[in-house]
Amino acid sequence: MLTDLYQEKILAVLGATKIQKTDLIQELWSGYGKILRLQLEGTTVPSVIVKYIDLSFQNNHPRGWSTSTSHDRKLRSYEIETNWYNTYADKNDKARVPLCYALIKEDDYRILILEDLDSAGFPLRKSRLTVKESKLVLKWLANFHGKYLGRLLNNLWEVGTYWHLATRPDEFKIMAESELKQNARKLDEMLNNYTYKTIVHGDAKVANFCFSESMDKVAAVDFQYVGGGCGMKDVAYFLGSCLSEGECENYEEELLNFYFSELKQSVESNKHVIDFTALEKEWRFLYPLAWADFTRFLLGWMPTHQKINSYSRKMVEQTLNILE
Repeated sequence: MLTDLYQEKILAVLGATKIQKTDLIQELWSGYGKILRLQLEGTTVPSVIVKYIDLSFQNNHPRGWSTSTSHDRKLRSYEIETNWYNTYADKNDKARVPLCYALIKEDDYRILILEDLDSAGFPLRKSRLTVKESKLVLKWLANFHGKYLGRLLNNLWEVGTYWHLATRPDEFKIMAESELKQNARKLDEMLNNYTYKTIVHGDAKVANFCFSESMDKVAAVDFQYVGGGCGMKDVAYFLGSCLSEGECENYEEELLNFYFSELKQSVESNKHVIDFTALEKEWRFLYPLAWADFTRFLLGWMPTHQKINSYSRKMVEQTLNILE
């Protein structure tokens, strides 16, 4: 799966003597590489995750979005991820991410050598969560957003999230005409012009979180779309990825209250001097807008998607009323 040359480089940076076993975890989206688990000998690190990125053009998008815009966005996303691990990532137990042992950069390839979170005590993956379990990730998000509140961006996306309007002209072009489409740019402007800014994960779906067996700890992976934004973008996208429309509706207040309670603690522990009441008011106002913005993307990308449901339509309606 890896050439002898790259195996030698990986062994060298880790001080290992042998790659005992290589397992494919998954192919990267659209054929841009693969994620592997390597079992090692001769080093104190028994296993690592290798994200092997092929930057040469691949015309293999599963939904047919193989355009130059799509390709350029993906290339940029992999550069962003390497910048993230190089500059920002650390072993923060309150917002745990994998350690990055090394980065290998060649003309057409990038290799990220990352901590194996399974071995670190986060072996579980989930596709759905209970409302109680979702609070574990909301706590992670609150600590992540609180830590990076007001942080100047350095080689990350200026606007985080993979569905940002400026990076999705192909999907927007074929989106059916609607009041939401007519107001998309105004919505985008409101979501990106506000007072309290932080860094968002940008792809905070439940599949990008790794859980402990006791379901009391969580870590996050996949930082290709990390960048500036309002924390509500991550919160709305996450809740839509793990809860039903009924749960989003029935537990909205409880979940937002929990998130902001945790965010306040994080802001205080990170010694940010801000008006938290004003931050919470502003971000709560932006919550339905964040939902509507992601729904805008779905309506162009895959209008039959299951996440376009009664709750997301309610969020769109609230947003349109605000925009008027």
